[in-house]
Amino acid sequence: MAATNAWTPKLGLDLRGGTTITLTARNSTGQGGVDQASLEQARTIIQQRVDSMGVGESEVTTVGGNQITVSVPNVAPDQLREMVGQTAQLYFRPVYQMQQATPAPQPAEPSASPSANRRPAPGLPTPAPSPRPTAPAAKQPTVAEAMAWQPTQRDLADFAAYQCGEPFPDVTDQPLITCDRERTAKYLLGPVIVRGDQLTDAQAGILSGGVSWTVSLQFNGEGAAKFEEATRMLSQPDRQEPQNQFAIVLDSDVISAPRVNEAIAGGRAQITGDFNQASATDLANVLKYGALPLSFELSESANVSPTLGGEQLRAGLIGGAVGLALVALYAIAYYQGLSIVIIASLALCGLITYALLVLLGQSMGLALNLPGIAGAILAIGVTADSFIIYFERIRDEVRDGRSLSTAIETGWIGSRKTILVADAVSLLSALVLFILAIGSVKGFAFTLGLTTVVDILIVFFFTKPLVTLLGRTKFFGEGRRFSGFEADHLGAEQRGRRTRRLSATTAKEA
Repeated sequence: MAATNAWTPKLGLDLRGGTTITLTARNSTGQGGVDQASLEQARTIIQQRVDSMGVGESEVTTVGGNQITVSVPNVAPDQLREMVGQTAQLYFRPVYQMQQATPAPQPAEPSASPSANRRPAPGLPTPAPSPRPTAPAAKQPTVAEAMAWQPTQRDLADFAAYQCGEPFPDVTDQPLITCDRERTAKYLLGPVIVRGDQLTDAQAGILSGGVSWTVSLQFNGEGAAKFEEATRMLSQPDRQEPQNQFAIVLDSDVISAPRVNEAIAGGRAQITGDFNQASATDLANVLKYGALPLSFELSESANVSPTLGGEQLRAGLIGGAVGLALVALYAIAYYQGLSIVIIASLALCGLITYALLVLLGQSMGLALNLPGIAGAILAIGVTADSFIIYFERIRDEVRDGRSLSTAIETGWIGSRKTILVADAVSLLSALVLFILAIGSVKGFAFTLGLTTVVDILIVFFFTKPLVTLLGRTKFFGEGRRFSGFEADHLGAEQRGRRTRRLSATTAKEA
């Protein structure tokens, strides 16, 4: 904790608050209902994206048949919108023409096509709108057909008049006019040669022998064959810049447009550019988890206040303190001097559990929620059970006539199996609950499993050695008053009196 300068655990939405956004789905045509299977697939992909951010207790749910709500703690709203809101439609297109870009003016009303803001010369009639297709044709062009594509006069006119920021339909079998993300260059691109769903993996890393970050891509068999065919055609000597380049287009923005010098076989490629670690990792995560099957628009975004808040946090902490105090009072009353072992073990267990929650919050994004606090409180009982099993086994061994030092060792041999079995049941329960549960209940299962593992370590490496050491002292080893090991308290004296009475009765009858 000191090395990471972290002293408090991350808190979940019900204790700290976080960010909630609502995405509304629409199909590619904008008409008709939303397919529920596609909506569930999109929810799964978004859940994977959120999990890749390293946050805990995230909730991604479908609402009303066409919306997905994402609630995440400990994440800035802009970062969450950037990660989740992207549709991640990744395409590879050949470059036909490239020019320096000019930003688009801010129109009073949004336009429906790139030519909507352009007005005819005075005296000329207003041309009828000619919208471009918004859905691809049933038969997609092959790589050879996409590479042989030539722009029409309309394409060239639209490209000359296009300004960055204007909307343009991104249809796979149609040309695309767009700009790079920095809005410094605009491109006239041909039809798609490789789709994003033919990408199987994406990883961020540093180029060998260099310091710049890159995103490595891996295609499946179909994508690798198409990519090799396209790069072979792009690398032909008769192709001049920029027609020897291909554009990597993410959500209609050109991420990179590298020049091809030779055919790229094997289905592996790299995206290079002005990346740092964060931007390369974010891009790799978006690409790695695939394109969403639906288009989404951000309907609502809000920073939510804690649903239970500080009052519930204090109530949970007070509940844990009361439970710990009751166990300590019971231990003092029943086990007397041995209660020092129980109290010390519980204190150490609490410190280790708290430290693990803090460190896991820093390294893995684990967020402590109210059910998680309940799991930690339950651990008090789990740990106390281990002491009771061990101490009562020692009492049984002493009653059977063994010395205290022998009873400590033989009692441990007999009780450790029971302790392990009991903890194994708790671990199994926590594992099954963690796998099957959703939402905040996972926090309860994780904390219960974590504290059970800590209990095993405490009992084996602290409690047992401490009891052995105390048994070698005069106060505990000789069974002095209030030590918890005195014969009367252990029941050995009553056992001896019963044995003597039985022996006297047998002798009298004889």
